[in-house]
Amino acid sequence: MYAVIMTGGKQYRVSQGDKLRVEKLDVAEGDSVELDKVLMVVDGDDIKIGAPVLESGKVTAEVKAHGRGAKVEIIKFKRRKHHMKRQGHRQAYTELEITGISA
Repeated sequence: MYAVIMTGGKQYRVSQGDKLRVEKLDVAEGDSVELDKVLMVVDGDDIKIGAPVLESGKVTAEVKAHGRGAKVEIIKFKRRKHHMKRQGHRQAYTELEITGISA
């Protein structure tokens, strides 16, 4: 059994026991969170597809950790103009473990 969920503007295929990193959620570590934007649930031959989301679909997950990803360096450079601009960015994330899928 697996589901396709949407959070943080991205879509993820998840099944029970999966660990995944999503955009940062405002939930404390160790708490449970319900993801209600479920786009599709597949259980064997039984397929439920939402338009765009399933009304009865729900995925529960436990927050394992919060963190920041690896640094991405942005460099803008114009030759012969004495112009160079450096910038760095580290994206914040929340690590989830999927505990249940219901539809």
